Amino acid sequence: MSATTDRVLAALELLALHPLGLPVARVAQGLNLAPSAAHRLLTDLARLGYVRQMRDGGDYALTVRLAALGLGWLGRTGIPDIVQPMLDTLAAHSGELVRLSVHGGGRLVWVAVAQGATGGLRYDPAREQGAEVSLAHSASGLAWLMTLPEDAALQAVARQGLAQPPGAAPAAAPTLAEVADRRAQALTRGYAVAVDTFLDGMAALAAPVRGPDGAALGCLSIAGPGVRLTAPRIADLAPNLLEAAARIGAAAAGSALFRGQA
Repeated sequence: MSATTDRVLAALELLALHPLGLPVARVAQGLNLAPSAAHRLLTDLARLGYVRQMRDGGDYALTVRLAALGLGWLGRTGIPDIVQPMLDTLAAHSGELVRLSVHGGGRLVWVAVAQGATGGLRYDPAREQGAEVSLAHSASGLAWLMTLPEDAALQAVARQGLAQPPGAAPAAAPTLAEVADRRAQALTRGYAVAVDTFLDGMAALAAPVRGPDGAALGCLSIAGPGVRLTAPRIADLAPNLLEAAARIGAAAAGSALFRGQA
């Protein structure tokens, strides 16, 4: 990949994390570029319709063009038609947030969601949809590590890093040994659990999704406030989670996205 392509993709990924926009200086800092080079890059992206300047001399932000491409692609994968009804059923039963992540290009990314909570305490994942899953801190990440040999799992965690995600509980980042222990517990249990390690006050359980041939495709999770998702409640929901993950895996052959990962 050329340096220019690297910079374009890095700029889009950086701006995707800041929907209200960033000044040229912040973009330059984030991409390790001179301000003049960052300005030329943003000007080119604006000319192509992917970026807009909020006002003369103001911050730069993404337009909806990139989002439209992503949503169009997602629709053509078959996920909304094949998977969404299953996510909705699990969300309605659990009364919590249900999410599907898919692995591709060396990343585990959240691609579909269903909200089961109708009032009171709710967990809103809007900032995380389409984002890479934290392997060391989230239940979905730990569930994915269950599908890998231990050495490969720890190498994947080391590549991604152990830093706490924004909003995580005020605790020290785990060591690789601690991640290995959590993975081992998940393998024994049959599903992964994360409490206060991804977001403060949040709990989640997750299981791998495997295709008809047994290949690991992604992960399915249930997440919500820890005051509701207690240990007994997590244990009660685990069979439903595992059953839904199996159903999604069995239907994977009907999705262009899943076929591409198998």
